[in-house]
Amino acid sequence: MTTTISIDGMTCNHCVASVTEELSEIDGVTSVNIDLVAGGVSTAHIDSSEPLSEASLNEAVSEAGYTIVPTNT
Repeated sequence: MTTTISIDGMTCNHCVASVTEELSEIDGVTSVNIDLVAGGVSTAHIDSSEPLSEASLNEAVSEAGYTIVPTNT
């Protein structure tokens, strides 16, 4: 399954690497692909073998120093 989140504040490939590393450490995550929008809102596509909790995603992105932008759903 794929989870898509929006992340604010990323500006470079080092940011992408940091967020990718933290998200990859979540149990069940098989791959992470981030579309960087430098200085804007980037999009992360996270493939996993099981549903991911909002808390674990927030914790991982926060640990890397960024924030998830809430979606309007």
